[in-house]
Amino acid sequence: MDITPQEVAETLSMVSEQNLDLRTITMGISLAGCADEDMDRMCDKVYDRITHTAEHLVETADDLQAEYGIPIANKRVSVTPIAQIAAGCADEDLSPLAHAMDRAAETLGIDFMGGFSALVQKGMGATDRKLIASVPEALATTDRVCSSLNIASTRAGINMDAVLLSAETILECARRTVDIDCYGAAKFVVFANMVEDSPFMAGAVHGSGEADAVINVGVSGPGVMAAALAELPASASLMDVAEKIKQTAFKITRAGELMSREASRRLGVEKGIVDLSLAPTPAAGDSVAQILETIGVGECGGPGTTCALALLNDAVKKGGVMASSSVGGLSGAFIPVSEDAGMIRAAVDGALSLEKLEAMTCVCSVGLDMIAIPGDTPASTISGIIADEMAIGMVNQKTTAVRVIPVIGKKAGDRIELGGLLGNAEIIPVNPYGCADFINRGGRIPAPIHSFKN
Repeated sequence: MDITPQEVAETLSMVSEQNLDLRTITMGISLAGCADEDMDRMCDKVYDRITHTAEHLVETADDLQAEYGIPIANKRVSVTPIAQIAAGCADEDLSPLAHAMDRAAETLGIDFMGGFSALVQKGMGATDRKLIASVPEALATTDRVCSSLNIASTRAGINMDAVLLSAETILECARRTVDIDCYGAAKFVVFANMVEDSPFMAGAVHGSGEADAVINVGVSGPGVMAAALAELPASASLMDVAEKIKQTAFKITRAGELMSREASRRLGVEKGIVDLSLAPTPAAGDSVAQILETIGVGECGGPGTTCALALLNDAVKKGGVMASSSVGGLSGAFIPVSEDAGMIRAAVDGALSLEKLEAMTCVCSVGLDMIAIPGDTPASTISGIIADEMAIGMVNQKTTAVRVIPVIGKKAGDRIELGGLLGNAEIIPVNPYGCADFINRGGRIPAPIHSFKN
């Protein structure tokens, strides 16, 4: 499908009046040839591979932004999960690989790099354990590197040993970065059903089923969606609302498709996917919560919120899927509390609780994202929060994730400032009833049955 002049004009209007931007252009890079038994040589290979392959990424993104007038908020790189290339190295500390990634990111001028990661949904090898143990040091001593673990899947079940290790890792990441509001924990995420082609951090990795290098684009556009819905009369039915969302999602996605095509052509790498996710920012008017309230929910988190979010998420996918030659990633509506001005307000007002956020994740993409919790929350309780979210992903055959920030020395009602796209957050109370006996059983929760239906 060709991009028409009318679409270009509509896109420019969305940019100038409604905060449309591309959240990210992310280049995925395979590190398959970088494995080495010597840590120093492997770090050199990783640095050289990334800087050579993505040498012109930022320059190309800047050129596209200038030519088409569509802002690009972030330029990013994702790489092969590091645990997959480090198995032949005897070193216990894998953080030097994170330092090599960070140096490459600095050289390239990109914003974030994902892939200090491991896939442990069914079990953990020795290298996986070394990587997990290295995460707190890696994230505390780098600026741009992000880390992720896949600890559950619909086919494998939930690795409960990895759940507890993840919770302990989150707490240690927070302790290592207390001086910057425990920012380290904001760069670490755990998944059920992790995808191989997401352009969004902190969970972007370059999957083993991908080409050597690809371009994946993540669109944004909550402000555009809210403005479009505001045009509907108060008498509009929910079917009318769904149709308007579909039409607007198509237009937003076409902008991402245009930039994706051009970026891949100019960089000489394969075009990957366009991620349809509505990704909010802390800017006023660029909020998923505002969309839900425009649909008619009194305040985000109140009664009706989950249903309205289900409508929004489904209509976004229906509208966007026809606008791109290849849709993938996470594709839905993000609800990161610290990155959405409306979510922040709802949390401050008490309308939005951790339990309501968990319910909302049943019908949207990602999961419990960028949620600040009290710093004295024990590892067993964080494990329970993670396990609940992994169960939602496992049973419902969808991607879910947890990125929580235990803010050491602060309690519910206090605030943190993370800055930039990560925004700020009110610390949300956590249910005080523990689950240590359940978590400490360890082992693996088996995958759910799918063939027995009544």
